Amino acid sequence: MASAPPTPSAPPGDALPAPEPHRALELFDPRLFVNRELSWLEFNQRVLDEAADPSLPSYERLKFLSITASNLDEFFMVRVAGLKTQIDEGVTETPADGMLPEEQLAAVSRRAHRQVADQYRLWRDEIQPALEKEHGIRLLRPRELTPAQQAAVRDHFHARVFPVLTPLANDRSHPFPQLRNKSLTIALHLPQGKGKRRAGAATSLVGVPGGLPRLVPVGDGRTFVLLEDLVAEHVGELFPGSPVVKTAAFRVTRNWDLEVDEEEWGDLLTAIQAGVRERDKGDPVRLELAAGAPVEVTGPLVAQLQLAEPDVYAVDGPLQLQDLGALVELTRGDRRRETRLGLPPPPPAVAQASDIFEAVARRDILLHTPYESYEPVVALIDQAADDPEVKAIKQVLYRTGSDSPFVKALLRAAESGKEVTVFLEIQARFDEKNNIGWVRALRDAGATVVYGYDACKTHCKVALVVRSEGGVPRRYVHLGTGNYNPVTARIYTDVSLLTARPDVAEEVGALFNMLTANTTSAEITGGAEARWPWKRLGVAPHGLKERMLDLIAEETAQAAAGKPARILAKMNSLVDKDVIRALYAASQAGVRIDLLVRGICCLRPGKPGVSENVRVHQVVDRYLEHSRIFVFGEGKRARTFISSADWMPRNFNRRVELLVPIDDPEARARLAEIVELGMADDVKGSELRADGSYARLRPPEGQPGLRSQDALDPARRGRGEPELRPVPDRG
Repeated sequence: MASAPPTPSAPPGDALPAPEPHRALELFDPRLFVNRELSWLEFNQRVLDEAADPSLPSYERLKFLSITASNLDEFFMVRVAGLKTQIDEGVTETPADGMLPEEQLAAVSRRAHRQVADQYRLWRDEIQPALEKEHGIRLLRPRELTPAQQAAVRDHFHARVFPVLTPLANDRSHPFPQLRNKSLTIALHLPQGKGKRRAGAATSLVGVPGGLPRLVPVGDGRTFVLLEDLVAEHVGELFPGSPVVKTAAFRVTRNWDLEVDEEEWGDLLTAIQAGVRERDKGDPVRLELAAGAPVEVTGPLVAQLQLAEPDVYAVDGPLQLQDLGALVELTRGDRRRETRLGLPPPPPAVAQASDIFEAVARRDILLHTPYESYEPVVALIDQAADDPEVKAIKQVLYRTGSDSPFVKALLRAAESGKEVTVFLEIQARFDEKNNIGWVRALRDAGATVVYGYDACKTHCKVALVVRSEGGVPRRYVHLGTGNYNPVTARIYTDVSLLTARPDVAEEVGALFNMLTANTTSAEITGGAEARWPWKRLGVAPHGLKERMLDLIAEETAQAAAGKPARILAKMNSLVDKDVIRALYAASQAGVRIDLLVRGICCLRPGKPGVSENVRVHQVVDRYLEHSRIFVFGEGKRARTFISSADWMPRNFNRRVELLVPIDDPEARARLAEIVELGMADDVKGSELRADGSYARLRPPEGQPGLRSQDALDPARRGRGEPELRPVPDRG
């Protein structure tokens, strides 16, 4: 379906003279690249645009607002923290866009301040009033309550809150405390005493208990006060004889990226455990506090935390907006238009078979979740654990959740004496503590657990089951784009392949040997001179990037020879400068390139003489677009792949990733359709412009438009929207 052209809402990017075709030097111009951090902020802005959409009900808008707040937290804890570290270490190396760390940090700060202002304007002026109008939900200050309500929350404070509060002075004998990352705290300005014991004491702190509900219900259960407001209202009771003059709630975000020195510790597991314990001692990177907070309170905070003015965010509304997502539950009974939908069905090939092994033995099975059931993936490991004919199970786990059916099945299998090998990535960011616990449990059950490979994170999604059939071992394989997590499988779009093809299974077995033996691919095949040791799979960090560049180059050669050439790709992020330059060269040669990039995109489409043949679209909708699909060529020439890897340096060079060829013609057609529908989405889609901003696509006047997530799931069209949960994307 044709879509209306985007309406420009920002000035175009830097003008470049049209380069001569195939002039390589042009492709190194920094103006051809969008800064990674700024591109991510534009993605988060697109999520915020959903929160700003007045056509959505207030509870949906609140969900999207919650997601943007959670996303920003992780952005500061990792990306902004990384920029600050580079500045402290005097790093002068620049990415392809040519921006120094200082320049990036300044640009990020300006953009993030505008985004935060947009978040709070939306909450204050639109979403909060809509929640009250549509659902009777109110968030009040203690002084806005009726006398009876004030008495009730005062009783709640004394019974539930006061006993767990601890006042902390900040003076010569009481150093500034080590505040936990993202913890809420009340700062107080107290009058200075005349005696020695109080001399110089002006600021004290009271932590808001993290173990108590932040939303304190009042009366009808649809009126609330915030816990920090309740503490601030009665905080004077913690300082008898010292009247509280001024207070302000604040929140500190710290560097939470985990860095470990394996050589220093000798064992990666010990290093990760130590790093998790030390995390809350990371350097502060952001201070959030209430707008209008008195300088007598904020001044000492900024000085103690050693932050600069751009690091301070004064917000006109509740801190930690994502906590307000809990209010959505109150609206569930009011949703007249929401239709209860059953669980998605399994593919017919699975439904018609007696068990998962029979289904996969017959033919390859492509799953597209959440539109199809994730149960076949769970069943592969679950049935393997209890099947007496299964002799071995091998699986890579990256993020699997705290109540994983996969781990439970692997534990049963190991306890029953099966050969169970688990590669469990304990460096999966923010899941380290959870994964360390699984390492211990699996080891205790008798499984072989490996958690480190050649200084890389193991990010591929792969499982192998070896089953005896007629006395002959047969291997069953699952390969996918999403983590082994049934929770995210309901809210992330992902694709995966279940197969018993011997050629694929053999290479998956070699992959597990590589991981457990910690050998390079060249060592496995017995010769470093072999460029492609993997005939079917592409494996990072051993040649996946080079294989992608070769595939792009083949399309470039096709176009240069005057033949039809096409690249159709879907991914989460496009950052790698070599791949971007290869795409520019392909565009110059005449290759038609359509990219569906959910998040970061450092490529600039539409640059004269460089990227006129490149389109980049983005879809932000009820599900998080997470699958990676790549199609090179058209018609009979088309080669189709799914992958765990985005086109980023970290995926190519510092992670173990897989590129999986899809052979079944029907599966190839389905995968191409997924990307084509995303490119045609003019309801929830946007188009990237050359200046790095996005223009929302709109259907032609008088036409209903195409919403790709509805088109991919016809059963849900017109039947209400499924639940969207504010779960951030972590790879």
